[in-house]
Amino acid sequence: MAFELPQLPYDMNALEPHISKRTLEFHYGKHHKAYVDKLNSLVEGTAQASKSLEDLIRESEGGVFNNAAQVWNHTFYWNGMSALGGGEPSSALKSELEKNFGSVEEFKNQVTNQGLGLFGSGWTWLIKDSDGSLKIHNESNAGNPLRVGKTPLLTVDVWEHAYYLDYQNARKGYLDNFWNLINWQFIEDNLEKS
Repeated sequence: MAFELPQLPYDMNALEPHISKRTLEFHYGKHHKAYVDKLNSLVEGTAQASKSLEDLIRESEGGVFNNAAQVWNHTFYWNGMSALGGGEPSSALKSELEKNFGSVEEFKNQVTNQGLGLFGSGWTWLIKDSDGSLKIHNESNAGNPLRVGKTPLLTVDVWEHAYYLDYQNARKGYLDNFWNLINWQFIEDNLEKS
């Protein structure tokens, strides 16, 4: 069974003015789709074709890993944002963030600073570590914390194609505006499932 490009959880223009419809047309409609198409071409007719994305991320190397991880990472990223996002987390999530980072503001600062500090392309993740603590974790290129036994709770795409049409080289502007879109419920749901 072939991998499919999942539907976005909102309309293409739903994240404006922070992320434009034009960016989503390219980022989702071309980049994300290309990863799905390439993955399908790489695994067609092999035993890997029947594996889950998660298994491919944990077990594969090279092009299969890169494309499987990018399909998964992008899908996770889209769900971490909402047209109704921003604001404050629920009191339960707020307590969890305060326990691990000191405050919600400090959590935001750490995500933003890690995203700014990642050289080149990659992803900034909020993860649950094996000891149950929450941490900010950077992965270069197609990196995914599933590969190292961590539980992803949220990710921010810091590849230039995620923001260049809207922010050019101003990654900080993109990261600052991400907080207007953050889907706190998505983090909470992932934490409850972990």
